[in-house]
Amino acid sequence: MTTFRSAVTTAHAWGSPSRWRALAGFALAAAMLFGLAPAVLSEFRLNLLAKFLCYAIVAVGIGLAWGRGGMLTLGQGVFFGLGAYLMAMHLKLADAELRDGPGSVPVFLQIAGFTEVPGWWAPLASPVVTLLAILVLPALVAVLLGLVIFKRRVKGAYFAILSQALAAAFAILLVGQQSVGGSNGLSSFHSFFGFALNDPVNMRMLFFIAAGTLLAVVLFAWQLTRSRYGELLVAVRDQEERVRFLGYDPANIKVAAYAVAAAFAGIAGALFVPVVGIVSPADVGVLPSIAFLIGVAIGGRETLLGPVIGAIAVAWAQTTLSEQFPSMWTYAQGLLFIAVVGFLPGGLASIVAVLKRRSGTVTKPGVRHATAPEEATA
Repeated sequence: MTTFRSAVTTAHAWGSPSRWRALAGFALAAAMLFGLAPAVLSEFRLNLLAKFLCYAIVAVGIGLAWGRGGMLTLGQGVFFGLGAYLMAMHLKLADAELRDGPGSVPVFLQIAGFTEVPGWWAPLASPVVTLLAILVLPALVAVLLGLVIFKRRVKGAYFAILSQALAAAFAILLVGQQSVGGSNGLSSFHSFFGFALNDPVNMRMLFFIAAGTLLAVVLFAWQLTRSRYGELLVAVRDQEERVRFLGYDPANIKVAAYAVAAAFAGIAGALFVPVVGIVSPADVGVLPSIAFLIGVAIGGRETLLGPVIGAIAVAWAQTTLSEQFPSMWTYAQGLLFIAVVGFLPGGLASIVAVLKRRSGTVTKPGVRHATAPEEATA
């Protein structure tokens, strides 16, 4: 075990080639997002890319929970929706205050028959409370759910079904709540923390915020997966009983990854609202949750970059294809998913590795691990 730890520490050292390659890729992505994209894309396309980046943030969390932890989560729309609705409610209160003064009731609530702001809305009038709620509430819900689910050793298909049922229940709950817009959701936001949303300069700034958040999330996930906790998460995925035998509680390890993924989804939902300008139950139910997952599967769930690539590529393909053939996207999405699962199980991110393996440049990972003397002694 000591030898194995030494090998891992050496591989993760600051001067290791893999770390330098990762940092170079990170710098390249930053240059593309902050330099190339604003220079070549129109305001409309840049706003569209900001929307795709929100999906990519969700995908990084799913990659962590599913790819590293083996938790097939089909309900990330719940946490995405929590972040989105928290932000939307704050923006509606802020717009009402700018229009009619402190304590004013948003117009849609007046139309729904409310004469005053519901009490549970009141804390969201504060920007600080709203931001804290966006960061904490989705993760807290995930911790509570995770403890109930994983402590009872629910996993595999049962966990997937439970998470999907949760997304369906959340969407149905929102449809019946007129205090959050019912099936129409919340829309027509005019400002974002005091900045006008109809100003192109402010919309461009939102893109930079989304891009910076994605890079920060990727960096955090990258460091997490290279830590001792990241190794334990993979060990739980592959050999849960052995991890339990060694004295660790696999449930706690899973809960932590599930909470991090939920926090990422909540942040993405909060950014999605000012970027797109609307949130409704249709954005947080079963179908969006499955769409998040398909993007991760197509990109490659076992890598850090794969979910980002998959989420952006699938969202871009959906938009492009829907513009030309509005009714064809669903069929194309299904075919794409079947093709990747059938012929490229590792997703688009594994293309280079597959080509190298077929050319004989590298051996299969399983063969390398089986013959490595230092790991054989672990």
